[in-house]
Amino acid sequence: MAAVISSAVVVALFCLLAAHGCCGCGFLPDLFCYPPPPAPTTNVPATNVPATNVPATIVPASNSSSGGTNADDGSWIAARATWYGAPNGAGPYDNGGACGFKNVNQYPFSSMTSCGNQPIFKDGKGCGACYQIRCLAHRACSGVPETVIITDMNYYPVSRYHFDLSGTAFGRMAKYGRNDELRHAGIIDMQFKRVPCQYPGLTVTFRVQHGSNPNYLAILVEYEDGDGDAVQVDIMESRLPDRVPTGFWTPMKESWGSIWRLDRLRPLQGPFSLRVTDESGRSLVADQVIPAFWQPNAAYRSFVQFDETLPTSLVTSGANSVTSRASRRLVLPMYSGPLTYLWRCVRSILSL
Repeated sequence: MAAVISSAVVVALFCLLAAHGCCGCGFLPDLFCYPPPPAPTTNVPATNVPATNVPATIVPASNSSSGGTNADDGSWIAARATWYGAPNGAGPYDNGGACGFKNVNQYPFSSMTSCGNQPIFKDGKGCGACYQIRCLAHRACSGVPETVIITDMNYYPVSRYHFDLSGTAFGRMAKYGRNDELRHAGIIDMQFKRVPCQYPGLTVTFRVQHGSNPNYLAILVEYEDGDGDAVQVDIMESRLPDRVPTGFWTPMKESWGSIWRLDRLRPLQGPFSLRVTDESGRSLVADQVIPAFWQPNAAYRSFVQFDETLPTSLVTSGANSVTSRASRRLVLPMYSGPLTYLWRCVRSILSL
């Protein structure tokens, strides 16, 4: 028994040396030679910017010269609208589109979807954004704002800003009982402005795409409150044998729409943590949201959302790691990097 304790003390001393950058990788197992994790950063809750109550003004589409929109300031912008698909449908027949979303006829999209031309679609970075739309010029228009989500690309615009709406969304702009009358108008003048997305009861969800394998991982990001879009996604792998996060983020590449991918010559090692950054620059971390033994065509729902009401430990802005409800590992944020590393060594010895 004394010999076992003495051995454990000796190994612990090696670990202490390793924690201070003196790891003898030539004779110690790789278990004791991982670099210390980066120092934890301060968690800052991601917040949504509340909409202002300033009276809206209409900005003609022809006055805009930029590639994007200025709808974020609360102004109504002039545009034109068409519709496609079934009169009471969600747009495309397969309920999908250039953003990669599926089942958009079901909650939370509920067929209130639209294609956007380039200033709205933004090469896929506008996928998931929410807009209020209304029409006033036609006699069947109600003038009441309705909210739509960008789920597809409009390749043949008829104006600077062109919303090619689902039949359901187009008809929703009409007065009661006059939906078909408005749809028969074809192309109509309309107005739009950007609004925060809201997905009650849902958290940010990651869908592993068909064709993903140990060397290629493609992920669809959806259901983000606030901006609703993702302009950058980063991934953090885990290391063996205890499957703890490596502490290093790797940028993923935008594949198409709201789908992001990572290619590697070596097999990727899960579980995977994901960091999503929206158009406003806010970042959200889903810690080890995709398990080690993930499956293609599976959806993995996180415990985090772009919402200021969640605890700081669940929503962060640019943090290296964050503890989630699903995580079982011990995190020591109040200690230095070397002591945190030492704890890993001791825990490994105790598990032998």
